[in-house]
Amino acid sequence: MHNTPASTPAIPGWRLIVSDTGRYWAIRKRAFPRVALRAGVEPAVDADTFEEVQAAVAAQEEKARTAVEGVSS
Repeated sequence: MHNTPASTPAIPGWRLIVSDTGRYWAIRKRAFPRVALRAGVEPAVDADTFEEVQAAVAAQEEKARTAVEGVSS
């Protein structure tokens, strides 16, 4: 695996890696809150395309927001 080249779009707050086979991996730079992790949020996701990994990241971020908001409500 290698870091993505400068021409590859970025996902703020996530480290993007492209494998030698072209698969995308995103790893969150900062840990999710414990309540989010207990709710099943994943700090690392992978997909076949940038768009798919971007959607997977968005899903995890939304899941984390929901978990945190549920605690503070």
